[in-house]
Amino acid sequence: MYKLTLLVFLISLATFSQDISKDTAIITKTYSQRWELDVADKNGTFRLMSYKPIYITAGRISSYPNKQPKSENLDYSATESSPYNNVEAKFQLSFKTKVVQDLLWGKGDIWIGYTQKAHWQIYNSDISRAFRELNYEPEIIFKYPLRFNFLGGQFKSVGVTLNHQSNGKNLPTSRSWNRVIFHTGYEIDNWIITLNPWIRLSDDEDENPKITKYIGDGELNVAYTYNRHQFYTIITHPFSSWEGGSIQLNYVFPIKGHLRGQVQLFDGYGETMIDYNHRQTTLGIGISFADW
Repeated sequence: MYKLTLLVFLISLATFSQDISKDTAIITKTYSQRWELDVADKNGTFRLMSYKPIYITAGRISSYPNKQPKSENLDYSATESSPYNNVEAKFQLSFKTKVVQDLLWGKGDIWIGYTQKAHWQIYNSDISRAFRELNYEPEIIFKYPLRFNFLGGQFKSVGVTLNHQSNGKNLPTSRSWNRVIFHTGYEIDNWIITLNPWIRLSDDEDENPKITKYIGDGELNVAYTYNRHQFYTIITHPFSSWEGGSIQLNYVFPIKGHLRGQVQLFDGYGETMIDYNHRQTTLGIGISFADW
């Protein structure tokens, strides 16, 4: 079933790609436009905008599915194995809106962001095609613009985020954590680089005690745009050791009009909350509606 679905999807991508017009432009935004940092880019409050990449992956294949999630807290370790397939669908939705504008000398802004990531066992009839994992990530974000020239580029902003991430499940597969995330953005030519170190906040009942050991203490995002193609990578790593962390490589390419295809390769820990201490390599192909 899933092989036929993937084949049809790939043929559709190839057919659409043949119809691309050379003069069709893909909408891209500068870092300032994405966060309305410059006066000319200000658009007021309560306008819903894309935040992190928005995409649908028809088929994601895993080298090592997490069929029996474990935690260092034994109350949050599954006692039985689940018959998960190594192929599933994946999608991510992400939006933000500015709620306060022109704080601190008329420059800083406060945003509210929300990201939801879903892993769906759509090809697995044995478990009624259930969702394997849903991750919810609300945030409060403060951004302050900069214009600091460095090595031919420019640091564009600094800020701080209050972040919650969880999967909304009950015992024993509930996972969650809260963080204070610091961030700075740098832009040079067609490159946008953001560095996001974080501090994990303590929990009264820790569902995933060693999550920073596996996922890490920060994230580096690097995006490069060339004509109508974009390459971006997301890297997480614990700063205290060489082990742990992850890397996600993405290639976004034009299909037709503003519709784009996406190939995503992931290796490491923490592709989802339930997989925070589970290492795997995954490959997926789908369509992208918004990028960084």
